[in-house]
Amino acid sequence: MSNPASIYSMTGFAVVNEELSHATLTVELRAVNNRYLDIQLRLPEEFRSLEPVLRDLMASRLTRGKVECRITLSSNVQTTHPPELNHTALQELSALNQGVLQSFPLAPPLSVADILNWPRVLNTPPVEADALRTQCLQLLGIALDDFIAARAREGNKLKEAILVHAQSIENCIQRVAPRIPQAIATFQEKLALRLKEALANMDDERIRQEVALYAGKIDIDEELTRLKTHLSELRRILNKGGMAGKRLDFLMQELNREANTLGAKAADIEITQVSMDLKLFIEQMREQIQNIE
Repeated sequence: MSNPASIYSMTGFAVVNEELSHATLTVELRAVNNRYLDIQLRLPEEFRSLEPVLRDLMASRLTRGKVECRITLSSNVQTTHPPELNHTALQELSALNQGVLQSFPLAPPLSVADILNWPRVLNTPPVEADALRTQCLQLLGIALDDFIAARAREGNKLKEAILVHAQSIENCIQRVAPRIPQAIATFQEKLALRLKEALANMDDERIRQEVALYAGKIDIDEELTRLKTHLSELRRILNKGGMAGKRLDFLMQELNREANTLGAKAADIEITQVSMDLKLFIEQMREQIQNIE
């Protein structure tokens, strides 16, 4: 099994081959993003009976993604022992052909292709069905190892990109946090002046109460604290590894909610700009997280 601390991408590709005595067995895996695990099998007739076992093996090691598994069995008898004619079968076919011509003298003659395609005319190496199926399962296990390793490599790249975006969000928080007291103070002064002009009969204490009440509504300190808490949780999940996609996607919703609230409560243009930057970085993170298993 892969390192449990890894983060896995849902996209991946792997192909492995095995040369058998009479054929080449190939297993190919490829996957794209999907909300759940969706396994699609493309199998030759020799392996149809294995379909439930193949599905169980894949489902035991994968949790999300639209995964296509294509298994092919290509004959290579020409590279080992050339096929031989079965003269007994040829004699039987000739006798049948003569019998048909006696009844239907105008019937077209058999072509070489017709003869070679007749059952048992060509002696081919016997295929041991049980051994072939065992080899198929073993090769799928090898392909899954390569496939999961490829997903882990891609997942690490996604993890690095997400952490870069997380740092950008923290930079935004650090940029805006020192502005909060001054932004609130400036807003209070402007609001107090407007209240005095509009409500000449209101006493100063009542004005201060109204200003303080409204200033509390534009204080974004709680939103910044929650943003930092969510970023800490983001890093914890990434460092823990495993199947983290759904948890990270939920965190993106929480981050976006705080960014929207921050924008709604913005007291100056700088805070508004930071809110817009936060939404951009969060959206970029969300796009990366959509690829995580």
